[in-house]
Amino acid sequence: MKTEVEKTRYLVVALGGALGAMSRYALSRFVNSLVPFGTVPWGTIVVNTLGSFAFSYLLFAALERLELPQEYILFLGVGFLGAFTTFSTLAYEFFALLEESFFRSLVYLFLNFLFGFAAAYLGMILGRGKLS
Repeated sequence: MKTEVEKTRYLVVALGGALGAMSRYALSRFVNSLVPFGTVPWGTIVVNTLGSFAFSYLLFAALERLELPQEYILFLGVGFLGAFTTFSTLAYEFFALLEESFFRSLVYLFLNFLFGFAAAYLGMILGRGKLS
């Protein structure tokens, strides 16, 4: 049987996840409305880049500089950012693009990894407070 603390943590993750999923949907639609889908799905690239930065920043800052309660980490990291980032969408869009153009599918995959890892690295540096 789950304790009250465990039940609360599940609720915190669920609430963060709901808000993260809605934010992903809204931001991706907004970006895609500015940049047509004709090249690559920029909404997913932007969401993955921001999510990579925010997740890396949050965890490195929480582990090395901040004393955040576990519920904050669960809400923001596991819940919100876990639902905000879109690896499953990336995989689907990669294969959809692959059916149309091998080159565009590789560009899309490369941009997601390049921007995502660069953003995660910057998040790590800033989260640790090393860029001052």
